[in-house]
Amino acid sequence: FVEPHCAFADRLRLCCGGGITPAPALRDLREEDVRRAGGRPSSELDGRLLDAMRTLTDEPLSMVALAAEVGLSPQRLRALARQQLGMPLTRWRGWRRLARSAEALREGRPLSGAALEGGFADQAHLTREMRRMMGLTPADVVRALRPSATARRVDRDRAVDR
Repeated sequence: FVEPHCAFADRLRLCCGGGITPAPALRDLREEDVRRAGGRPSSELDGRLLDAMRTLTDEPLSMVALAAEVGLSPQRLRALARQQLGMPLTRWRGWRRLARSAEALREGRPLSGAALEGGFADQAHLTREMRRMMGLTPADVVRALRPSATARRVDRDRAVDR
């Protein structure tokens, strides 16, 4: 899963097109392979869209208020987000909330803490949204983000079975 507003996403859009697209040929990429490009903001995004994204990250605003904040009409801001991110800003905001929760899970926080970190009402809400947007449960995400912790748990379980 790649942030839609990073430099690596720009390169993906060139080879795969816009929108959310599976890229099976890139399945073997490791986090280290894309970290540098994935951490830099896209140079191709309109500055007003970047401002809207930063504002939306900090506080929930209506589209009308957000558009006024960055000097665009709500319709133009919606169109800009779809054109440059490949998704509506509301979906992007949901993606960012899931990313905050996933980071909390990677750090070892419990599911309830990860849900709060992402701004979800509870664990069930986080689980539903993660499954809907990513096709994964929080347990799947923990396994993917913390393979060493999973390996230790498997080793511990094997030792108990002996």
